[in-house]
Amino acid sequence: MTNTNETSNTNSHINSNNKYVVKLRNVDKSFQVGDSVIPVLKKLSLDVHPGEFVSIVGQSGCGKSTLLNMITGIDFPTSGEVLVTNQDVNTMTENELAAWRGKNVGIIFQFFQMLPALSLLQNVILPMDFAGILPRNERNNRATELLELVGLGDQLHKLPNMVSGGQQQRAAVARALANDPPLLVADEPTGNLDTSTADDVFDIFLRLSSEGKTIIMVTHNQMLANRVPRAIEMDDGRISRDESSTIKVPLT
Repeated sequence: MTNTNETSNTNSHINSNNKYVVKLRNVDKSFQVGDSVIPVLKKLSLDVHPGEFVSIVGQSGCGKSTLLNMITGIDFPTSGEVLVTNQDVNTMTENELAAWRGKNVGIIFQFFQMLPALSLLQNVILPMDFAGILPRNERNNRATELLELVGLGDQLHKLPNMVSGGQQQRAAVARALANDPPLLVADEPTGNLDTSTADDVFDIFLRLSSEGKTIIMVTHNQMLANRVPRAIEMDDGRISRDESSTIKVPLT
């Protein structure tokens, strides 16, 4: 396991040898609230390697979602270095970020975020239309294959409100995989599901991980977190524990 307290030169790059998918160094994030400055992330460093499945747990307000926002380029650090899929996220414009995100990061939300007027199939095709990676005449087949992968091959043409919450989340996983991004980021992906359905969705993540997909998942579900090969615990804006299935090293 990587020592996440290691420091590095700010001119370092992630993927010159494909060693990292995510590399954060000394990341601080503070928010201005009235006359006060509220620190949320504090000198946080983190490496995630290709093919790792990482869970992030911690009490509400510890900085989990803010960390995901740094990784996905939804927000920017106050200071520090954020490198994801060989890109310095801090230096890109909004348009560049949108294009980069569409090709490199699949995001799965707690509340599905499916477009209600589009079928499940159309929801999965949409990221392909935005990214423009796959030829137009191949997108329908790819979306169909992805929905079959998550067990929705018989629900292709249904609207989101015609299927269950668990099925919507499965479709959201398929949508996140549309452009075959090197990184999947999931923010409480089972938080709105019952236990049995949550287990089914989580099993999809395990299968994707076994096939080499890099996954970072924020969850409040400690039982699910314990099943992930690498578990990170956050406390007060810092990583307080980083454990793999074979190595357990408390961070100082």
